[in-house]
Amino acid sequence: MKQPPPTDPNTTARANAALISLVRNSELNGIISSMRYMENSFNSKFNYPWVFFNDVPFTQEFMDKTQAETNAPCTYELIPKEHWDVPDWIDQTRMEKAFKEMANNGVMHATQLSYHKMCRWYSGFFFRHPALDKYKYYWRVEPNVKYFCDIDYDVFQFMAQNNKTYGFTINIYDDPKSIPTLWPATTAFVEERPNYALSPDENSYYWLTDSVLRPDHTKAANGYSTCHFWSNFEIGDLDFWRSQTYLDYFDYLDQTGNFFYERWGDAPVHSVALGLFAANEQIHWFRDIGYQHSVFSNCPNSDKCHGCQANKLTPLTYWLNGEDCRVNWFKQVCESSRNKGPVNEEMCGLHGYGWSGR
Repeated sequence: MKQPPPTDPNTTARANAALISLVRNSELNGIISSMRYMENSFNSKFNYPWVFFNDVPFTQEFMDKTQAETNAPCTYELIPKEHWDVPDWIDQTRMEKAFKEMANNGVMHATQLSYHKMCRWYSGFFFRHPALDKYKYYWRVEPNVKYFCDIDYDVFQFMAQNNKTYGFTINIYDDPKSIPTLWPATTAFVEERPNYALSPDENSYYWLTDSVLRPDHTKAANGYSTCHFWSNFEIGDLDFWRSQTYLDYFDYLDQTGNFFYERWGDAPVHSVALGLFAANEQIHWFRDIGYQHSVFSNCPNSDKCHGCQANKLTPLTYWLNGEDCRVNWFKQVCESSRNKGPVNEEMCGLHGYGWSGR
């Protein structure tokens, strides 16, 4: 799909959308950096509101300094304890033992309770916060991320006009040691509710279960390829998460306790749900949005992008490029399209391996 034409912000109505961020007071400098990139590349043109979330009250300094970075309205929201705290039915002794075992096996963030809470909140609760009730679309923004391209069209209007449910930039493999029972739990859920998942010709089942490119991952994750959309960047339709299908799925997963007994991330949980319950044509790779988080990036070959290395998943370490799962995604989308008729290879993302950014 070609990049949409520029949007005139003076004549085009805004979508019902917000930029959202879960951020600590101590991450003030990191979120200011991200806001500057976001405002320069996109939001200074469109002035979508910012909604900040925290499990403790924001300081006055945080609120004053973040509001000073944008002309858009900012709101500062406290997460309800019942959405954030460890449920009282979690076995604390078992959880602490699991943390140690995962750490010994090299699972990142295994012993960080706040990380487990964050993953669970983004998996099942962020969209339930009353502050988001009035919105349909969101763009998740993390501290210390970078946006490299001039985005001159309204991405939220693009989502609405093209019936898109979810947008991503980076698509990589996860550590199977963090999610060994996510796929077995998912298959058990789907077996109990066979009408929930779309057919493999419509959804992204083969992307979720590929065992060719990384068979070690698929085996260790008990049937799941571990391919996932890196959710620190996501542009999405909140109604997907609010749907009864997703609510039932999350509740089923949550009752296993494995957001704490394992280290289930929101990225694989979101990705598996999207891969089963959404049509793959409703999921969009924002190939034209340059983005970097940590060591991974999406950098189009475009004169609208500056400050990143084009066509590289990571500019730092060559072996990390082996973590890229986009080729599996392109294969899934194209094969699904071929089953329905003639295929536009560029739309599939295969034209020039999809790196042109045009």
